[in-house]
Order: sequence, then C-alpha cells, then structure tokens
Amino acid sequence: MAKELIMTGCRAAAEGAKAAEVEVICSFPIRPYTAIMMELAKMVADGELNAEFIHGEGEHAQLSVVLGAAASGARAYTGSSGVGVTYAMEIYSPMAGGRYPAQMAIADRTLDPPGDFGSEHTDAMCTRDQGWLLGWADSPQEVYDNTLINYRVGEDHRVMLPQMVCQEGYFVSHIPDKVILGDQSQVKKFLPPYRPIGPLSTTKPVSHGPQIRPDQGAPMDAMRAAVFLDVPKVIEEATADFNRIFGRNYDPFVDQYKLADAEIAFFVMGAHANTCRKAVDRLRKQGVKAGMARLRWVRPWPTHQLANALGHVKAIGVVETSTSYGGAMRGGNLIHELRASLYDLDQRPLVTSFMAGLGGETIWPADFDYMAKVLTEMVKEKKTKRYVYWIGM
Repeated sequence: MAKELIMTGCRAAAEGAKAAEVEVICSFPIRPYTAIMMELAKMVADGELNAEFIHGEGEHAQLSVVLGAAASGARAYTGSSGVGVTYAMEIYSPMAGGRYPAQMAIADRTLDPPGDFGSEHTDAMCTRDQGWLLGWADSPQEVYDNTLINYRVGEDHRVMLPQMVCQEGYFVSHIPDKVILGDQSQVKKFLPPYRPIGPLSTTKPVSHGPQIRPDQGAPMDAMRAAVFLDVPKVIEEATADFNRIFGRNYDPFVDQYKLADAEIAFFVMGAHANTCRKAVDRLRKQGVKAGMARLRWVRPWPTHQLANALGHVKAIGVVETSTSYGGAMRGGNLIHELRASLYDLDQRPLVTSFMAGLGGETIWPADFDYMAKVLTEMVKEKKTKRYVYWIGM
C-alpha cells in the first residue's frame, strides 16, 4: 500500500532512488545534498536496498563511477551541491554523448566566492547545455515523483540520457513535508527495468567513447540535438502514466496557477512557487489579475508550451535564482529563453526579470508585491523600462 509520511526533500530523493531499485550509488559529501546519501547508506546497510554503495574521492570520481555503471547496464545514482556540481563538469558531456541514463540528485547551493551555503539555482544551471535532462521540484513530494519520472524518461530507448533532479537546498532538502510514497507494485507498473543499449561486455566487446575524425563531429552533434526532439513526447507519455498510476495531477512542463485570465504573470522555478501562489491569491483579492507559471523542465525547454501558457498575458516577471554575468539582459538565465519562446507571437507580452533569492535569501510575499507593482506599471505604460531588477539589495 502507498504510505503517507513526513520527510525532507533529501529523504524523499533517497526514497525515490530506493523505489527505483537503483543498483549502483556513488557518494561524496557536500552539504546540503549529503543527507540523501546518508539515507541511502542506511537503507543499504539495513538490507532495505540491494545496491553497490561506492564512496568516490570527489565529484569528478562520482560521475565517472556512475558513467561506468550505466555503461555496464546498471541503474546508477549519484548527487551533489554547489561547487561539487561544477567540479564534475568534465564528465557531463561524455555521459550525455555516450547516452548513459544515470541520475544525479542536486540540492542547490550557491557557488564560491564567498562560500555561501544558501540555495541558488546557479550550480545546476551551469550544466544546462551539456545534454542532460534538467528540472526542478517545488516540494519533497515532487522530488520523490520526479526521481521516478526522470528514470522512466531518461531510460526510454528514444531518449537514453542522464538526468538531474533538482531541489532547493534547505528550502526543500531540509524542510519536512507530507510525502505519499507509492506502493512498489505501482512503481513496477510505471518504471520498467533498465534495458541498456550495447552495454560493456566481456563476451561481446564494444568501444565506448572512441576518438573520431573532425568530419564526424558535426553529424554526431546533430544526432545529440535530434534526440531532444523526441524527449517532449516521452515526457508527456510518462507524466500521463504517472498521474494515472499514482493519482497525481502534474502538467508535463508548466505548472499553471490562475493564468487563464491573468494580465500579469510571475515565471518561477522551484520552491519559491509556494510563496508565489500565496502572493497571487492576495493580489487577486486586491483586484490585480495575477497568475503564475512554474517551469518544471529546463531541458528540454518547453518553447511551445510556454508560448501557449503565457502568450495572452500583458507582462511577465521572470523570477531568477541564478546568475548569467554579462548576459544579454544582465541578469539571470531564464529571461533569455523565455523571451525567445515568445518571439514569434503576433502580440508579445512585455518581459522583465527580478534577481531574487540569490545566496539563499528568502523571497518574501512583500517582494512579490513589489514585482506586481513593477509589472502593473509596465502594462499601464506599455513598455519595459528595465530588463532586470535586483531584489533585496
């Protein structure tokens, strides 16, 4: 039977990996994600999970171990936070290019300097162009669910890509909330065993990651890009099956809240959506037609889904919790891709961004009130005065 428990996002990630019956786990400590590996180590030690638990000597080693495990035909799992995510950077492209569908749990943390332990999306966002599936949860429940959904999508033979399942450090990773754990019969119905393609074998030797000629590079890159044309369909199928089997109600790509008649909208990602929903409710009571769109997947980027969801609003405020120093809008990462998603519309919404929650700062209800005031003025004046506003300065 399904069980309803109170747990943190870290434990929810571990429970998702346990439910998926991962076979190889590689750990290295860095807070706040470390608690995921603590939970998994206990599960293995107590005989609840039959998996090989390996201690890497660093994050680069972690990714190397799970690459080899996935290449050998095992369902593999690892994770990290902050500078640990960036330390492993060399391995991300080989994992995606080699089509090794291992999974990496990320509990977001700021990058150095100055050694801030707070939550920020910048660590995982640094990897967004390496060919991985990438998305954020807004609660421990969604962390558990996304762990299973990502394995289902990533291991589909139309996809075969590694996945990053992200959650805010501390805001989700360490705050307990209600989580419904699926019955194992539900999990098995949803998530089939991993079926590798051309795994390493002593009886049927194959080459993995060979050197190629320069003229072979472009065709291989084109094939890697073409894979992402199939991923949205697989996500839609997996989400529909998950909703049906587990009784959830996820939109495959964009969680929409009171958007149907909205004139202004907040575009958010991760746990700050919880505060944003409350802010939208309060603004509605004040007569402001506000709404929210929460992005569930960064890769693949849901271009058409966002255009359909947000094309009718008059002004959008992108709540950025990651930095893109020197970028086109001089703020974060999301505004560039959202504006591109809306570019071909006959009538485009006005778009600005709000740098908020950096360094692990809380985004308060009053901050959303300020954002709503800016967006309302944009609608009134029919223009965007600035592309970035820094909140909490």
